[in-house]
Amino acid sequence: MKALIHTASLAALLAAAGVAPMSAVSAADSAVQVIQVAASEATSRFVPLGIGKSVAIDLPADIKDVLVANPKVANAVIRSSRRVYMIGVAVGQTNIFFFDGAGKQIAGFDIAVTRDLNGVRAALKQALPDSDIRIEGVGNDGIMLSGSAARLVGDGNKVVNGITVRGRDQVMLKVTVAEVRRDVIKQLGVDLSGSFNYGAAAVNLNTQNPFSANGQTLSNTSLGGSWKNVTATLRAMDRAGVLRTLAEPNLTAISGETATFVAGGEFPIPNGLSCDTTKSPPVCQAQVDFKKFGVSLVFTPVVLSEGRISLKVMTEVSDLSTDNSLTLAVPGSTQSLTIPSISTRRAETTVEIPSGGSLALAGMIQESTKQQINGVPGLMQVPILGALFKSRDYINNQTELMVLVTPYIVRAVSQKLLSRPDDGFADPSDPQTALLGRLNRIYGTAGQPDVPAQQPANYRGKYGFILD
Repeated sequence: MKALIHTASLAALLAAAGVAPMSAVSAADSAVQVIQVAASEATSRFVPLGIGKSVAIDLPADIKDVLVANPKVANAVIRSSRRVYMIGVAVGQTNIFFFDGAGKQIAGFDIAVTRDLNGVRAALKQALPDSDIRIEGVGNDGIMLSGSAARLVGDGNKVVNGITVRGRDQVMLKVTVAEVRRDVIKQLGVDLSGSFNYGAAAVNLNTQNPFSANGQTLSNTSLGGSWKNVTATLRAMDRAGVLRTLAEPNLTAISGETATFVAGGEFPIPNGLSCDTTKSPPVCQAQVDFKKFGVSLVFTPVVLSEGRISLKVMTEVSDLSTDNSLTLAVPGSTQSLTIPSISTRRAETTVEIPSGGSLALAGMIQESTKQQINGVPGLMQVPILGALFKSRDYINNQTELMVLVTPYIVRAVSQKLLSRPDDGFADPSDPQTALLGRLNRIYGTAGQPDVPAQQPANYRGKYGFILD
C-alpha cells in the first residue's frame, strides 16, 4: 500500500510521528545526521536507518509532494520547504520519493530499517579500540561482521579469530523402555445339575459358576462325575503369564523442535453403519475408527549452553487388554463382537540434564488384586461341603515400568561409519532351506576362522559368517 503525504497535512504528520515542535527540532538539528542532496541526484540512493532513529535530508528544490511506499516501516516529516526528517519505524524496507510543484522528482531514497546496532558497535570499539570491525544488520534479525583486527601487540600476522557462528544444535535422545508384567488367575468352582427325591418331595439342583472377576472361564476343560441323578462338573484352572516389553528408540531433533516415535499398531473399533436406503436392498457400509497402541515417545530438547539441555519428555506404553472389554451383539446375526480395552502406562516430565547424562523414570510399580466368591446363600457357608455350592475367582496383576533417557548433543556422521541390520545377510539356497531348515546362509573357508582380517591372501570369493 502506498501513501501520498502533502505539505498541507504537516501538523497531522508531526502528531502521528511524535515529533517535537518546530523550536525543539531546530535546536537539535546539529545532533542529527544531515544528508545533502545535489540537484543532479534525482535517482534513488540507499539510506540505512535504525528503529527509532532519524536522518535529515536537505533537498535542492522546494517540496510539494512526498511518496512513502510503506509508512509502517519508515516515515517522512517535512519541517521546511527543503528539509525533511526520515524516521525508522519498524524493521523492513521501503522507499521514499520527493516531487516539486511541477511533479518532477527531486530525489528518491531506498530505506532499509534494521535493529539499532550502535550499542554493539560502541562495545566492540571499547573492547578492541585499534581494530577495524564493522557490524551491519542483515534482514530482520541477522548480523554481519566484517573488517580486521590485530592483537594488542600490533602484529597483524598473529591475529586469533575467536568469532564463531553457531547453528542450531541437534540433540539425539536414546531411550530404553523396559516393562515386566506378571498375571496370575485362579478359578475353582463346581457346577451341579440333577435332582433328589424324598418320597413325594423333589429337590432340583442347577448351579453354574459365573467367575465374575474375570468375566469368563479360562478354559472349557472340566472334570465331571455323577451320583444317582446328580451330575457334578469341576472347573478348576490356574493361569500364570509374564509379559516383557522392551523398546530402545533413538531420535534426533533440532534444539527447540519436537520429535515423535511410535512403535505399535492400530486396532479397529466399529462406529455404526451408514446405509443407502435408496437402493433395494439397502446397501450398508460399516464405519470404523482406529485406536493406536504400542510404545510412543515425544520429546522436545532445548540446548541452554554447551553441555546443558532442558528436556521435556513424554513416553507411553499401551497394549490391548481383555479387562473391561466390551461385547456387542451384531444386528441380524447370532454372533457377537468383542472390543478390547487399552492398558496404558504414561510418564511425562521436564528436567535439565547434561549431554551424556541419564535420567531414570523408575518406581512405576503397580499391583492389583481382585477376588470374588459366588455361591448359594447358606449352603456356601457350610464347611468342606460348601465348596460344592460356590466358585472362587482370583486375579493378581503386577507390573513395573522403567524408562531410561540419555540425551546427546550430536553432529553429522559419515555414511561409511554406519552399519545396517542386514549387513552381511545372505539368503540360503533351496537345498539348505529344504534339507537343513536354514533361513540364512553360513559361508566361509573350511578350516579357517571366519574373521575377515585372518583370511588367506589367495582366497577369492565371499567370506564372513552369519549364525542363526
